[in-house]
This record gives sequence, structure tokens and C-alpha cells, in this order.
Amino acid sequence: MCKKQISLLLCALLLIIPFLICPVRVSSAELDIDAKSCILMEMTTGTVLYEYNADEALPPASVTKIMTILIVMDAIDSGVISSDDIVTVSSYAASMGGSQVYLEEGEEMSVGELLKCVIIASANDAAVALAEYVSGSESAFVERMNERAAELGMTNTHFVNTNGLDDAPDAEEHLTSARDIAIMSCELMTKHPEVTEYTTVWMDTIRNGEFGLTNTNRLIRFYRGATGLKTGSTSKAGFCISATAERDGMQLVAVIMGAATRDSRNEAAKTLLDYGYAYFALYTSGEGEGDPVPVTGGKCDAVGTYYESFSCVLAKGKDSEVTKTITLEKSVSAPVSAGDTVGEVTYTLDGEVIGSVPITAAEDVLRIGYLDIIYRMLLSLIGTN
Repeated sequence: MCKKQISLLLCALLLIIPFLICPVRVSSAELDIDAKSCILMEMTTGTVLYEYNADEALPPASVTKIMTILIVMDAIDSGVISSDDIVTVSSYAASMGGSQVYLEEGEEMSVGELLKCVIIASANDAAVALAEYVSGSESAFVERMNERAAELGMTNTHFVNTNGLDDAPDAEEHLTSARDIAIMSCELMTKHPEVTEYTTVWMDTIRNGEFGLTNTNRLIRFYRGATGLKTGSTSKAGFCISATAERDGMQLVAVIMGAATRDSRNEAAKTLLDYGYAYFALYTSGEGEGDPVPVTGGKCDAVGTYYESFSCVLAKGKDSEVTKTITLEKSVSAPVSAGDTVGEVTYTLDGEVIGSVPITAAEDVLRIGYLDIIYRMLLSLIGTN
């Protein structure tokens, strides 16, 4: 196809995208993504806005550390460890090469400081030190990494270490995909939003200001709305990144794997994020209470109702045109259990349903008994005298 035809096709695509309801997937060539694979995903709904070769298992380099960070954050949230806990560095952790903060055997550093080293400076030694503290050994921690990946549905992932170093013999099996990276990135950023206290830092220090840290993710400084997340590069993996950003209430993650250079990786991530924010918007309708539903044969005459929030990604400009319709049962029969479906909230756009959430009973309503009926009759008689 000649260049003129390609240009005309691209222009036509850009003209129709704003009028599409469902997210579209286009090829890498159309967005000029210089990488082996990529994906653009909205974080709260998991909606894929763009993908190219997103399921190929490839070496991820230090982007691996997203899973390492996720498991450490899980452990902190569950109370297994604290960010203030002091970790004593082992000789094995201190022996890690590549990106590092030059931990020494026997050196003591808090979990929070080690996390800062991993997230900002991509420190391999700090990643291993954290793994050993959480699970007792790096191998045990890696088992948990693979278990967590399976729990998240990361079907093209197998980890063999905590940091993404791929020069060891078994590192040939250390693989993941752009889609799987996006999945674990979404899990980290939505379940542990406090991680942005580290991921958005451009420069910091450790060891009482004696050792400087500079974020390996340059988008933090140069891309509007950037919130993280993790870069990585080796000769085998090429240049990789999971880049997260938030604008106008929409959180996106752009994953690039196997780019030729650091600059082309960053430009590819910016291209994906720009595309997402130019053509899509997140529609969100909050949780709420519906009208009470009459209950027949119950100890109460009616039951309160409740529905969850709803979100979906739409073509930009369409989010203001969504119609919300609440439909409730005319009545329900006792007994009613909290959580029973008693109606539905339907969301439509241009006459088509784009989603729905159930309306449920907010509390239990027991069936009325004979003694209750007699009691009500007595109250009625008393009230008429």
C-alpha cells in the first residue's frame, strides 16, 4: 500500500474513532510503535484500548519488579511486615549486579527505604533483600510471585527471580507478556495506590542523604499526569516499560516490550498514552440507594435497596450522553436476604445497552410468623379504641 493510501486510511480512522462506543484495537504500524509488543489498558476496568502482539512471552528485564513490589505491598497491607521493619542485608542480596544501591552484607535498612530503592532506582540488591525478608529466601518469594501471577490470570508468565536479571542459565525461562505486565500493573496501582508516594518521585536519597536516587522512568518528569511505574532493559529484553498516568479521572497503563532504545521506548509509551487520552474517556456512575421494595409476608413491609458503582470506557465525548435507568421489582416475598437481587440499573448510549449492575436488598427481612400476626392485630385493635 502506498504512503498516500496509508495516510488516507489513518485519517479516516481518526475521524471515526470519536463516534465509536466500544474501544478499538489497531495495529502497531498505524501508531508507529517501535517495539516487539505493546498494550494500552484502562486500569480500573481492564479495558484494552490498543494492543499489538500483547500475548507473546518475552524477557521483561526490571519490569519484573512490579510483581516484587506488589507482593511486598500485599505483605505490608496484611500486617505480615511493616514498612518500618529493619532488614539485615545478606551476602547473596549484596552480590547482585546490574542496577543497585551497593548494599553491603550486614547493612541494615528499613522495608520502606528498600522499596524506595527498588521503585525509584530499580535496585536489584534491594529487591532480593526484600524478598528474603518477606519469604525467607528468594526462591520461596519467586514461588509466591508465580502463584500471584496465576491468581491474576497472567497466563504467559513465569518468573525465576525477583529482579529480571537474565544472564543466569535458568533466566531463559523468565518470561512474561505485555498483557500480563498490564494486569499486574493495574493490580498494584489500584489495590495499593500509596505506591505512588514512591513511583512519582524524581529524585531522593538514602543513607541520611549520602546516596542519591534518580527515577529510571523519565516520563515522571516529562509526561503530564504520569504516576509511574517501572522501566527495564537488558541486552536480551531490549528496552521495556510499564508507564502509568492519570488525567480527567482516567488511569491508563501503557506497556512497551523489546524497544530498540530507551528513547524509542519512552516515545512509544507516550504515543500510546496520548492516543488513549485523545480518544477515550471513563464513564463512572457512583453507587447508590434505590427506592424501598414492598415485601409480602415479611416482618417488615419493605426492604431497602442498594447498587454498586459502574464504570466503562467510551469514545471521548460520549460519556456525557449515557442514560441511567433504574428498574425495581413491584414486590418481593419474604424471606429476603441481604444481597438478593431486586432490580437492575441499566446504562444505555444511543439506544444500546452498554452495561448494567444489579440492585440488591440492603438487609434481611424474615417471614412473618403467627405470633407476629397476632401482635399486629392487637396493635390494630388498640389503635382503633
